[in-house]
Formats: sequence, structure tokens, C-alpha cells
Amino acid sequence: MSPSLAELRELEAAHAIGTYVRNPVQFVRGAGARLWDEDGHEYLDFLAGISVLNVGHCHPRVVAAVREQAGLLTHATNLYYTAPALELSARLAQSSLGGKVFLCNSGAEANEAAIKLARRARPRGTLVVLEEAFHGRTYGALSGTPQESKQAPFAPLVPGFTVVPKRPGALADAVGEDTAAVLLEPIQGETGIHALPDELLVAAREACDRTGAVLIFDEIQTGMGRTGTLWAYEQTPVAPDAMTAAKALGGGLPAGALITGPALADVLQAGDHGSTFAGGPLVAGAALVALDVCSDPGLLARVRELGERLRAGLGELPGVTAVRGRGLMVGFDLAPERAAPEVARRALLHERLIVNATGPSTIRCEPPLIIDEGDVDEAVRRLARALA
Repeated sequence: MSPSLAELRELEAAHAIGTYVRNPVQFVRGAGARLWDEDGHEYLDFLAGISVLNVGHCHPRVVAAVREQAGLLTHATNLYYTAPALELSARLAQSSLGGKVFLCNSGAEANEAAIKLARRARPRGTLVVLEEAFHGRTYGALSGTPQESKQAPFAPLVPGFTVVPKRPGALADAVGEDTAAVLLEPIQGETGIHALPDELLVAAREACDRTGAVLIFDEIQTGMGRTGTLWAYEQTPVAPDAMTAAKALGGGLPAGALITGPALADVLQAGDHGSTFAGGPLVAGAALVALDVCSDPGLLARVRELGERLRAGLGELPGVTAVRGRGLMVGFDLAPERAAPEVARRALLHERLIVNATGPSTIRCEPPLIIDEGDVDEAVRRLARALA
């Protein structure tokens, strides 16, 4: 029997470093787009572990792959060959930029690898990042995350990052011969689901082409089908030189990847980078299944259709002032008198709907990609009651 919620809160207070503000719910089981708490109450999950469970909770094919691999081999290190890691690398490269892949364990690690790639390609060059970006919490990734509340307690940060406004001209002016890379999210997720305009992406591509800088897309949250194509860049007029993936890549297990195009495939050399656990057969086996599920053209078409249905429904709710997003990566803003964190908490505790407040006025919805029309309509009804 699992410990009670009260017992877990005691354990947390005594033994867990207090970096998380947890909601007073203990989840013990998941399936598809549903979760169950310790008392057996069922919840509709419209956050998917912050875009991690794109295939849904405990997808039968992922579970089967993990069980089979766990009985064969879980770890061997990258000093030896294992098939799942190299098969996953091939699948990721072939599905996107056509270069090579470095596997890792998380989004922040993928972005750290991308930063090192850029600096190896253009030694001592600066990295240009955009206002309101979020690239992770490790030191390099944090240094490229221009948010005062996250950076200030840990200064001094890694030098060599230039922050620019989200304007084509400002970005173009910031990229020069001393620029190693431009690092950006095609849709900024952590600050409220803001898609970067095509003209800004084109300006970044042109500036990098002009100067030889590397254009890197952070697709940690947008990748693996979240926006209705396997990778978000496919819906833009721009292809990056390299990109990072994580979150949904492992089907619920921790996985990340740096994916390059052909020109950057051999920049990092033996000994330049590494990771003990990266590409382990257990996680890579799960990731191969998740990639297969999320690549299905029928599922991707449904993501686009259901995203339109969700945005339309949200736009009719009282107090909603703006709705935006692409595919099933959706954010909506509330009128000033409605506090988003309180609405999200009310949705969780009273309506058993899981969403997430990304700030004082914005709520984020990122459900598993395997939902149906009934799930969308039910989520909108529950949000309507939470807003009442």
C-alpha cells in the first residue's frame, strides 16, 4: 500500500529539498489521458506531465517495450554498442535534419550539448537568445534563460549570452561575425505559449546564413507531434542547423537529444562530451516506440483538428481574453480579476482537471495527443465551471 498523502508531506518536509510547490494530490495510477489519486478519484489530464506524455500515460506499446528490455539489459555505458541507442539516433536524424545525434537524459542537457556544439563550431563566439526564452536550469541553459527570478539567485552566470527583443531587426542587428549561434524556441512554452512569428524566424535564418552562425531550435516542448507535425519547424519557412528534443521523447522516461544537420554532424569529437546514462537501452527502447507513435500521420492530423476544437471552445469561456497555440500546445489568458494559479488549482481540486498556470494570467493546456473530441469538450466544460 502506498503511503498516505499526509505521510508523503511529512517525508517531504523532513527529507526533500524544497524546490517544488506541490499540489495536495497524490497520483498512483495513469492510463491514456486519465490519472487516479490514492482515493480512487479519476482526473482528466490536460498537461501530460508538461508535454512529456504525448503518447498518454502507460501506453501499452511503451509498457511492453520497457518490460521486455528490463528483462534483457538496462545499462551498459556508451563504451560499448547497444542497438536501441543507435537505432534511435538513426530514426531521429532521418525524421528531421539528416545529420547526427547526441543522446542525453533531459532538455537542459540537450541544450547544454547544443551550446557546446556551437562553441566548438565557432570558438569564443557569443550566443544570441530572445526575451522571455526558457532553455533550462543548468548553468549554460540558465544563462540563456533571461528571466530575472530564475537567474538572479545564481549569478554570476556563464558569460557570452546576448539577449535581444523579439523583433526581426533587433535580432538581425545582434548577429555578427563574433556570434556562435542563435538559440530560440519556435513556440515559447514556459512564458505562456507564444509562437514566434515567421518573419522573426526568417530574420534569424538570414542572419546566421550571412555570418556563419549556427541556428539552433529548442524543440524540447514543441517536438514529438505536440504542434501537429512531428517537429514544429516543419510548419515554419525555416529549418535550423541543429535542434534539441526531450520531454515526450522517452514516452514517459527521461530522454533528450541534440540533433544536427549534415554540416554540423562531425563538429563534436571523441571526448568532447558524454553522459553516463545517455542512450541506455531501457530508455532508448521506450523512445523508439514513442517516436513511432508520434510520427503517425493520422495522429498528427488529429492533433491539428483537436487543437482547433480546443481553442474554439476555450475562446467561448467567460473571462478568457485571448487564446493561442498550435496543435495541442495551447495557452489562454484571463481577465485581470481572475488569477490563473487559483483557477488552475480550482480546476484540479474541484473539477479533477489538470492544467497549469504559467503566470498570473495565463493557463497552459498540453494534453496527451491520444485524446478524442469527448475529452476536449469535457475539459472545456470543467474549465467553465472552474471559471464560474
